[in-house]
Amino acid sequence: MRKLSRFLRVLLYLLLVIMVGGYFFISHIAKRAVPDYNKEVLLEGLNNEVKVFRDSFAIPHIYAENEEDLYLTTGYVMAQDRLWQMDLLRRATQGRLSEIFGEDLADTDQLLRALKIPEKARMMLNDCSLEKRLAVEAFAEGVNQYIEQNIKNLPPEFAILGYKPDKWEPEHSLNAVGYMAWDLAGGTYSIEILLFKIIQELGWEKAQGLIPDHSNNKALVYPGFKMDKSLLKTEVSMLESDKKLDELGLKVFLGSNNWAISGEKSQTGMPLMANDMHLGLSAPGIWYQIHQVIEGKLNVTGLAMPGNPLVVAGHNHKIAWGMTNLYVDDIDLYLEKINPENPDEYWFMDEWKKMEVREELIHLKGGDTLMRTNRFTHRGPVVSGFKNMQEAISMKWIGYDYSNVYRSIYLLNRAENWDDFKDALKTFVDVSQNMVYADIEGNIGLYAAGGVPIRKGEEYLIKPGQTDEFDWTGKVPFEELPHAYNPERGYVASANNKTVDNSYPYYIGSYFAPGYRYNRIVEMLQSKEKLSTEDFIEMQSDQNSMLAKRFLPDVLKSLENSELNGLENQGLTILKDWDDSYGIESSAALIFESLYHKMIRNLLEDDLGSDLFREYHTKGGLIRNFMERFWDEKDSLWCDDIRTNNQIESFDEIVAKSYGQVINELNELYDSEVETWSWGEIHQFTMAHPLGKVKLLDRIFHLNRGPVPVGGSFHTVSPYSYPFSSPFKANHGASHRHIFNTKNWDKSITIIPTGESGIPASEHYLDQFDMYLNNKYHADPFTRDEVEKHARYTTSFSGIKE
Repeated sequence: MRKLSRFLRVLLYLLLVIMVGGYFFISHIAKRAVPDYNKEVLLEGLNNEVKVFRDSFAIPHIYAENEEDLYLTTGYVMAQDRLWQMDLLRRATQGRLSEIFGEDLADTDQLLRALKIPEKARMMLNDCSLEKRLAVEAFAEGVNQYIEQNIKNLPPEFAILGYKPDKWEPEHSLNAVGYMAWDLAGGTYSIEILLFKIIQELGWEKAQGLIPDHSNNKALVYPGFKMDKSLLKTEVSMLESDKKLDELGLKVFLGSNNWAISGEKSQTGMPLMANDMHLGLSAPGIWYQIHQVIEGKLNVTGLAMPGNPLVVAGHNHKIAWGMTNLYVDDIDLYLEKINPENPDEYWFMDEWKKMEVREELIHLKGGDTLMRTNRFTHRGPVVSGFKNMQEAISMKWIGYDYSNVYRSIYLLNRAENWDDFKDALKTFVDVSQNMVYADIEGNIGLYAAGGVPIRKGEEYLIKPGQTDEFDWTGKVPFEELPHAYNPERGYVASANNKTVDNSYPYYIGSYFAPGYRYNRIVEMLQSKEKLSTEDFIEMQSDQNSMLAKRFLPDVLKSLENSELNGLENQGLTILKDWDDSYGIESSAALIFESLYHKMIRNLLEDDLGSDLFREYHTKGGLIRNFMERFWDEKDSLWCDDIRTNNQIESFDEIVAKSYGQVINELNELYDSEVETWSWGEIHQFTMAHPLGKVKLLDRIFHLNRGPVPVGGSFHTVSPYSYPFSSPFKANHGASHRHIFNTKNWDKSITIIPTGESGIPASEHYLDQFDMYLNNKYHADPFTRDEVEKHARYTTSFSGIKE
């Protein structure tokens, strides 16, 4: 017994040692990369001392004497905070995710390589002047010096995944541009494939009701500005793999709001401008807040993408600019005839043409490799399998054409007026945006900057590829793109809605957002003669729904004509008293949003069938446009349930049926009084890290935050959007909120949903999260006096003396 007791004590002691050692080891892994923002840093190649002031949110304000020093320091500083995220984005653009995540990402890597993003980056770099090249070359040197100095103190993700970062090359900073272009355009291909399948299933006449029709849409950004089914299984095989990027937080771009008012409408007497780009919400966030200064030469602040040294959206000493997605249809799919005797040839203009064939060696985590083949026609990659070696689908994408978004952003950082702004935008081709503008001279404007292809044929159909009839013949000239400058109404605004009216001679796109957010923005802009920063704060936090305002009266009328039980009558009373606001506590919002989705199912599932409906239901943009069009006509074609015999259901019957189902389901879910139900109980949001889905890692490293209840929806100005395939788990929203004061830049304010640091153990990892949820902002100091007044940390960067 004495020996057993001694053995147990020794065992307990060993377990305790292991536990304590494990705790300190994990703590070391978690915290080793957290930087000391007050520690002096020595850099090779630095010409003069650089000062970096960081405020209470650790946002760097970098003061340098020349561009080389500025961007060298920027590379080091950004790597301090976001190195793993930078590496993850780089791997995505190179098609190298399988090396760290395994074979599940091999198809995704193959697709990403087919996009030729690194080639586009090298083209942009080679097309740049020496001055512009210097920025990314110095930035790369700064990143590499950080890696060299901190190779034993890397962020925890490197240890978790078991690898170290490669050397950063200048072209890697430009890869992000190509990825942005794909992310903005990538949804188009899946919509066109789905519509093709629907047309084959339902026939052309009935399928037209499911195709967006904006001909009667009056909410305009620029008002007054004059095959074979087996090829389409699920989606085109290679393109299906794009969905994996969602799981890594790498599918980010969705919608946005921006607006600007003239001095006549502003209480300051000078323009105010607002921008909030709606992107995928994950940690670390997609934006890095930064302020870069070369006294007398450059003073620019705003948002940079991790891995890129320039401010993508923000302001300098003269102008402010921001973005919303233009929703250009810049992808076309073509049905190609393949030579049955040679799969590397396709039929074009009466002869067999050779494809470009690339063998892609994909390295997997653990050391194994896979070989994949990418084939390209003159239009772009073959993205399907081969049907009996006779047919395939190829893809034309704007990202393969010439553009130089890097040049555009570099010049925007230095633009001083509207003409400079326009000149910068001329090469902003493959990342098409509505660019809002305001300056210190009192001017405001909006420009539809991007590449709008000129082509013929039904834009949403897969096109025959055997001739050049449906090939793109050019792009809309820059001067003919929609724009507005100092309009008489005193404001400009955009919210991903239809760009121009039907008189515009070029086709821009079909998949615009309905005008709910835009109309609410305009309503608020017109509600007062003069507006203030406080009014803009209210606008960016507004969760009043124009969708509900449009649909609810018809719903109430139908329900009042229906026989309802006691619980349903309680819900009806709540809907009648509702102010159309999507607050967290609103029971009416919960009932109405659930009813909206239930009606979609009851209108479409019988016609499409379960599989096709499930696929259609993932395309939120298509569904929203269908509901808008259906509500105009209330077409009995869709109201009728084809599964019921000898009965044609009416609009009122569909509303009543859907409403009854919703009330019953919510009652079973909550088992409480109707008035105690709340939108926030079901509409919740988790700020998730790409590795946070592994619960053990989340517990150890505190990667995620939430879930937390949130208000709003996809149709409110302040949105917390969710995938229609998984309602109501919010995963998209405002990736930042900015309000720019051109009279006094120091009075501009901003917020991001995450924090400046990408290191989970840092106090600045998600230190803006709570403020963001509560619609709060922090100062955005611009003059040196204000910067130093807000400084919490100060770092001196000095050159290494030989």
